[in-house]
Amino acid sequence: MRKRIIAGNWKMHKTMKDAASFVESVKGELPGDDQVEAVVCPPSLFVAELAKLAEGTSLHIGAQTMHEEKEGAFTGEVSPMMLADLKVSHVILGHSERRQYFNETDETVNKKVHAAFEYGLTPIICVGESLEERESGKTVEVVTGQVKKAFEGIDSKLASEAVIAYEPIWAIGTGKTATAEDANEVCKEIRSAIASEYDDEVAGQVRIQYGGSVKPDNIAELLSMGHIDGALVGGASLEPESFLKLLGAAVNA
Repeated sequence: MRKRIIAGNWKMHKTMKDAASFVESVKGELPGDDQVEAVVCPPSLFVAELAKLAEGTSLHIGAQTMHEEKEGAFTGEVSPMMLADLKVSHVILGHSERRQYFNETDETVNKKVHAAFEYGLTPIICVGESLEERESGKTVEVVTGQVKKAFEGIDSKLASEAVIAYEPIWAIGTGKTATAEDANEVCKEIRSAIASEYDDEVAGQVRIQYGGSVKPDNIAELLSMGHIDGALVGGASLEPESFLKLLGAAVNA
């Protein structure tokens, strides 16, 4: 059985004091790693301090993005080597906001997936369609195309360790959520795409999250679906109480 994973993407929120307070509040209340994988992805400025605060607990600290090179003349960027040195465990790659505002492409996401695995980081690979693409019936074509490109050149052992986050762009931060059935159907297509690139065994090991206005009051229904293994959560991951409720739902679903 695939272990559920709840990952909080804080985006550009909180001060260092706020972030530290969050970790102190939740780290003693978390279910164990054997029940659900709990990940928080803060702004990069806070990663080092939060990794220290979370050390020895079941809270994993991830990053929101990274560059594909280990070092170089890339002003403002953070490398996989730097993240690994700080004991970061996960990294979000290809989030729609990165694609929209910072010109990330399927090709650069693929390079970052390779780099993440090279440095022992678990990639959370984001895929999703726009409202226009959904309404024109291109959801499966767009999403599975992004998946196949992201995994290009990745061997099967590493591929099985990846996490995919299906986030329909039209549902991110809008309050709109795909129905659990619709989300599950797309996640099923994602799993089929992985099977076509590798085999059923690898596809059965890859964990697929849903993201897009996930909250404590709708997560249980999403997690009751057969192909949804967790959630990539924005606003509802910012407060300790809400984050713990999400984890509780993942344990009990």
